[in-house]
Amino acid sequence: MAGRVPATAGVLVTAVPISGRVRSTLRSDDDGGAEAVRILPRMSAARQSFGELGERIAERWLRERGWRVVQRRFRSGHRDIDLVVERDGVVAFVEVKARRGDRFGGPVEAVNWRKQKELGRSARVWVSRHGRSHDAYRFDVVGVLVEGQRVRIRHVEDAFPLHLSA
Repeated sequence: MAGRVPATAGVLVTAVPISGRVRSTLRSDDDGGAEAVRILPRMSAARQSFGELGERIAERWLRERGWRVVQRRFRSGHRDIDLVVERDGVVAFVEVKARRGDRFGGPVEAVNWRKQKELGRSARVWVSRHGRSHDAYRFDVVGVLVEGQRVRIRHVEDAFPLHLSA
């Protein structure tokens, strides 16, 4: 059920719980306009640190296979691309997903359609700023699964389509 929270100067904020982790907020103004805004919880320091560990593992794994890191953590607004790597005229935008186990599904499956859409927006910004016409572009996903002292890596090349036009 939606809860109503008064806000400032004629703005009403309605919070609607979607799940335990994500809320959606509807903001309306006196003119009758409304806008839906997703509110994501802040990532804990431990989770962020584990994600950075996963990115370092993935980066090292890619370097060992001949990829050159062009950029780490490219940010476009609130979205980011974990790694931008290049090899033989192919630029790959890499989303890294690290997990401590697979009981909530594998890391690669965590890149849902919404995340793919966000990554696509960021990739288009990156290409407009840094792209070269002779390069080919694609999305890769690297899953890093850490179970105790054992690390497994799954690299999915060309994991989903990249549409350079909006």
